Amino acid sequence: MTNLVTSVQTVASDHPDEPAVVYEDTEITYGELWAQTGQFAAALREAGAEPGDRVAVYLPNLPQFVVAFHGALRAGCVVVPMNPQYKSREISHLLSDSGAETVVALADLVPFVEEVRDDTDVETLVTVGGEADAGTPFREFLTAGDDGVAERADDDVAVQPYTSGTTGQPKGVQLTHHNLASNASQSIDIIPDGIGPGDRQLGVLPLFHIYGMTVVMNATLFGGGAYYPVPEWDAQTALSLVEDAELTLMHGVPAMYNDVINQPNAEDFDLSSLRLCGVGGSGIPVEVLRRFEELYPVKIYEGYGLTETSPITHFNSPNWGRRVGSIGKPLEGVHARVVTGDFEEVAPVAEGPVDEDAVDTDEITGELVVSGPNVMKGYSGLPEANREAFTEADGQKWFHTGDLGYHDEDGYFYVVDRKKHMINTAGYNVYPREVEELLFEHEAVADAAVVGIPDDRRGETVKAFVVPTPDADVTADEIRQYCLDSMAEYKHPREVEFVDELPRTTTGKVKKHELVEE
Repeated sequence: MTNLVTSVQTVASDHPDEPAVVYEDTEITYGELWAQTGQFAAALREAGAEPGDRVAVYLPNLPQFVVAFHGALRAGCVVVPMNPQYKSREISHLLSDSGAETVVALADLVPFVEEVRDDTDVETLVTVGGEADAGTPFREFLTAGDDGVAERADDDVAVQPYTSGTTGQPKGVQLTHHNLASNASQSIDIIPDGIGPGDRQLGVLPLFHIYGMTVVMNATLFGGGAYYPVPEWDAQTALSLVEDAELTLMHGVPAMYNDVINQPNAEDFDLSSLRLCGVGGSGIPVEVLRRFEELYPVKIYEGYGLTETSPITHFNSPNWGRRVGSIGKPLEGVHARVVTGDFEEVAPVAEGPVDEDAVDTDEITGELVVSGPNVMKGYSGLPEANREAFTEADGQKWFHTGDLGYHDEDGYFYVVDRKKHMINTAGYNVYPREVEELLFEHEAVADAAVVGIPDDRRGETVKAFVVPTPDADVTADEIRQYCLDSMAEYKHPREVEFVDELPRTTTGKVKKHELVEE
């Protein structure tokens, strides 16, 4: 192959008049999208950009993100997506570490770029929307030129996203054209009948994040569907858009589905046009899944992946059957194992999910490792981190996910929790997700997160942060007793704190390190 953007070129050639991006009252056809990406690529070249140069995209979900992303790829450049919620301190590391010389930023975010510009290599600044004191407006930046598509090798880096950086500085993840093209193709294949013209995808997952970028935007555009970007998550807005535009596909994180079911008018929305809902980013509580499916005539299919794997490695595809509580089976071409600290394979259970109170979880779990065409090239400029991230075994290069889980004889995998989130209390291992699942079943709990906190006697003890439902009348003692009635004594939260909301990343993951710090 040459360049993963040629997949968009193929669709634009075959279906030039079909809608590619629909935003509010604006519809961009594939023919128009391809022309605009060519203009952006030509403008980059005129500005001095060469293949391999980094182009930072500092935007929410807008049509200009789609154009800049694929236009940069057409020029042979590497896209560095940046979270639009980041401020100057946070983008400083991303710009410096990547060496980006071009930034495409929302006008409101330009001051943050200007604040760190002298400490970075940024030379070209393109602005989107509003008025900015610096830079060139997006429309003015585009040129009339279009000199084709830069050839790139499979192993050339296409996108360099950054990990969330919950410990230490965020790491630049080098994802190649082959990584991303293969995973977009896999993301199409897991959907019955794939994705094609006539499909309409809800774009609520942020495009700076690999889930929204690959599984939603790229898979939709590579399949010929229409992508509907939404700049900010709002449950009412999303539900109205699905109903009014009769969208057919939706992907989200568990927090989004939890928001939906907690809307006071949730049952008033007609989501019958949806043929599949996907969820990833973290494990969805079974109770949230159950309540959503009671409200709407569509199933949620859980998947799994990481930034380093482009992202998706496992999915509960309707093509091979869903197993609630599982992250699914590995995708075509992806290999997965559960291993001990010595990289010995852990034997599968007969069938999952298991009753974790009836088995010795430590005997059946290990770290999930994966290998496949979607696994990153490596972390940028971090040889020691790369040595820790990979293990060579049986002629394959295995990536350590850092997640603990088990698998069964039918080929389904189950993630118990993040390795770093596991709580060790008085010698017993407690997996926060198990306690969280139970909490979500309580009628007075709208949201919950469980962490380990220091304890002089036990080393660590379990603490639950609970967001109560509106008008809930419940006490911490009642929550503690509820958990104690349903699980082993050492697992129940000895401390319960009620909060108005949980700190979350823009992709919906709970910032557990912040809860621990509190």
